[in-house]
Amino acid sequence: MKQVNLTISFDEEKLSALKRYMSKRDLELEREMTDALVKLYEKYVPAPVREYIDETDTSAPTRSRRSPRPTTPKPVEETEVTQ
Repeated sequence: MKQVNLTISFDEEKLSALKRYMSKRDLELEREMTDALVKLYEKYVPAPVREYIDETDTSAPTRSRRSPRPTTPKPVEETEVTQ
């Protein structure tokens, strides 16, 4: 899918503090924001719509639509039944 850039306004001092304390935990602001957007997407976009979007995503690796190869069943050992 085509990626877009988002622009938001945020207090400069708060952003600086956020980056400083996130770096102490080896966290990346962009990664955390992306994760938050994904959670919002999953929360508000209905599942059928997400499935449709996933199906029409041309950048996703194509999945083989062929049936999987049938497996050869293992021979079953015959046991003698006595009554």
